Amino acid sequence: MKLHTVFAGLAVAILSSAHGTFALAHGGEDHSHEETKAAPAAADPSAPSRLADGSVFVPKASQRQLGIRTVAAALGEHAEVIEFNGKVVADPGAGGKVQATQAGRVEAGPRGLAVLGQAVRKGDVLAYLQPVMSSVERGSQLAQVAELDAQHAIAVKRLARLEQLEGVVPAREIEAARVEAGAFAARKAAVAKGLSGREALVAPVAGVVASAHVTLGEVVEARDTLFEVVDPRRLAVEALAYDADTAAGLGEATAALPAGVLHLDYLGRGATLREGALPVLFRVRASKETPTVAVGQPLKVLAKAAAKRSGVAVPVEAVTRNAAGEPVVWVHADAERFVPRKVTTVPVDAATVAVTAGLAAAERVVVKGAASLALVR
Repeated sequence: MKLHTVFAGLAVAILSSAHGTFALAHGGEDHSHEETKAAPAAADPSAPSRLADGSVFVPKASQRQLGIRTVAAALGEHAEVIEFNGKVVADPGAGGKVQATQAGRVEAGPRGLAVLGQAVRKGDVLAYLQPVMSSVERGSQLAQVAELDAQHAIAVKRLARLEQLEGVVPAREIEAARVEAGAFAARKAAVAKGLSGREALVAPVAGVVASAHVTLGEVVEARDTLFEVVDPRRLAVEALAYDADTAAGLGEATAALPAGVLHLDYLGRGATLREGALPVLFRVRASKETPTVAVGQPLKVLAKAAAKRSGVAVPVEAVTRNAAGEPVVWVHADAERFVPRKVTTVPVDAATVAVTAGLAAAERVVVKGAASLALVR
């Protein structure tokens, strides 16, 4: 009897368990699976993250991936920098213009009409200029040629008669007749050349054709600029100084370009105002690393002055901006922690700034990869 009771209890328990499972499968109230599915994934503790105090945690592996590099801050003396607005110009001794001296029609030269970028040597013919004139002017010149032709013929006949009387006629008369005949011949040739001859337009310097303002058959006027030739290895930068004192005692200068830094040597400044400013001239220091620039390209020139200022020199890319737009640098506080530091900077050259406040000597400052640290959230 007892065994029957035990078996009956077990059967009831099994049936109850099976019934409960069936109920859950058909819309029961057990949401344990859904809660497990909706649970958020835990954050990766090895990923870069921003800490509560504003610093950034970056593991060593991530530092290598982001290319972060640091250097120890070193205090030094740096020349103060004056900023100018300038533009690239041709070196006055290595560039020139080709202008029309008279009205005429443009014709191709021996190698065709010169085109942009064509390398030329001094004296190369870039094009020909065929003079153009009105019908009245042309008729007047034709009449002058005919008159000179007749006078030359008379002079030649007179010279022939005098030469037949050599020994009777004084030699000086024969020589005068010979000179007169030659003069008429030269005058006739000069007028005829002006009537039908063309003028060669030659390159004033060796270099490349920087600009061409004409096409074949175009009629131009006197003083029109037809070509400009420059030597790309000899360029200059002209800047404008609105204070005469700032333009005195300048040293070398730099200008930042997307392809690199342009190094400039100070040549001098003008003594006459131009549009309210003094022109200051720099020469581009040519080398294999010199970025390519074009004549007329605007530049921001940073020229060194005589005064000095102390600070920590860092690359321009080491300085970023915080949410408030203030300049900051990143200091390597611990092995895997970087702290933003508000600083005050002044330019040293186109690629370097000097931190004058906010950074202590010997602190390790991030000089490469600072922009990546600023993006960590």
